Amino acid sequence: MSACATKPTERYHIDMFRWLVIGIGDITTKRVLPAILAEPRSVLGGIVTRDPAKARPYGVPAWTDFARALAECPADAVYVASPVFLHAPQTIAALEAGKHVLCEKPMALNYGEALGMQKAACASGRSLGVAYYRRLYPKVARARQLIESGAIGRPVLAEATSHGWSDFADGQRAWIADPKQSGGGPLRDVASHRIDLMNHLFGKPVRVSGHLSTLVQPVAVEDNATVLIEYESGVRGMVDVRWHSRVARDEFRIRGTEGEIDLSPLNSPLLVHPQGTEAIACHANLHYPSIEDFVSAVRDGRDPVSTGATALPAEWVMEQASSTGISGTESTAAVPRASGN
Repeated sequence: MSACATKPTERYHIDMFRWLVIGIGDITTKRVLPAILAEPRSVLGGIVTRDPAKARPYGVPAWTDFARALAECPADAVYVASPVFLHAPQTIAALEAGKHVLCEKPMALNYGEALGMQKAACASGRSLGVAYYRRLYPKVARARQLIESGAIGRPVLAEATSHGWSDFADGQRAWIADPKQSGGGPLRDVASHRIDLMNHLFGKPVRVSGHLSTLVQPVAVEDNATVLIEYESGVRGMVDVRWHSRVARDEFRIRGTEGEIDLSPLNSPLLVHPQGTEAIACHANLHYPSIEDFVSAVRDGRDPVSTGATALPAEWVMEQASSTGISGTESTAAVPRASGN
């Protein structure tokens, strides 16, 4: 999967970077908006929400109509934090309106939609980022350094689990369990982060098999998914995610021919490797580094750490896993490539 055939390299000269944010959900209020307000080169220019009352505490204009917001808000960038089924149309509309876009994960409902988003970014000459913020964890950068230095020999296996309990009885985030709005269950909601991180560390995925089922939760999507990925480098990755475990797990291990690296819990500072144990904390607001990196990338004329192009392989892996489903039939389909045309 390639980036655009040509991409803008000019620096983006502006004193303050204005954001238009779509959606005021849990992640937006806890992380995204605080990150924008804290980033010294950023300013919140407006909010799109079905309930304008939610925007009042921020003291900025609010719109219920996205098209009108695009026309009226003098924003440099749009943060798309709406339900997944809106990611593609809203991202494409924003790019075509000349805005840079930072989109929540997963990128879209499916690989085809995600590819359309990337093509729109290439055509517009604007930046498209995807909020896979774990790429920016300092301990992930350290783990990558250890791998490249040969600390564990040749990496051959990576294992990630994310288990928890999701209760949909109270109606909170009900859209996440609606396949028409979310595209799937924990595969897209939780595994997407781990799959993207493996892609970041190990390169091009070339073969995928998936096992998905609904065992406990009364939902129309899977409540568990196990994905096996083979990389062009020879590394094999296994990701297991569950919405039906009363025992919380957040494990991520990389095994090599000479040792292993343990990042478990993935969201903690801990990093254990053959040379010792380190505690490398991430930012208190997990979304802040993504906002900071995106602003720097646009202003400097470079790609963000997580782009539409780098997110496409995760979409491909998830689509292959879903297509093999509970049968576990192995997919050997060629990995499609994004085009700049």
